[in-house]
Amino acid sequence: MSFYLDGRWYGIRLPKPSPADDALDVTLLQEQVLEPILGIGDVRTDPRIDFVGGARGTEALQAAVDAGKAAVAFSLYPVAVEDLMRIADANEIMPPKSTWFEPKLRDGLLIHEI
Repeated sequence: MSFYLDGRWYGIRLPKPSPADDALDVTLLQEQVLEPILGIGDVRTDPRIDFVGGARGTEALQAAVDAGKAAVAFSLYPVAVEDLMRIADANEIMPPKSTWFEPKLRDGLLIHEI
């Protein structure tokens, strides 16, 4: 994953708790940076964190920091379909905003008959 701070992009690799751990990048970021270092315990409710959709790209993240709207921005690789399926098959829940996808389907385009 990468983060943008003070006009520069940096790459970081967060260690997994064990070599066999299948933790998603978003989980590692939460457990090793957001909560212990920045004090952000709940990304759903903490007003200090925001989400930028993948379609806007890293340029939007960089612009937010450069404009002073954010102190730091993190960019993560998308979740692989295999990881999504593994978590769904285990009846677990994906972390917030980790299932963002583009393009979005148009409303009313799909109909499921009851």
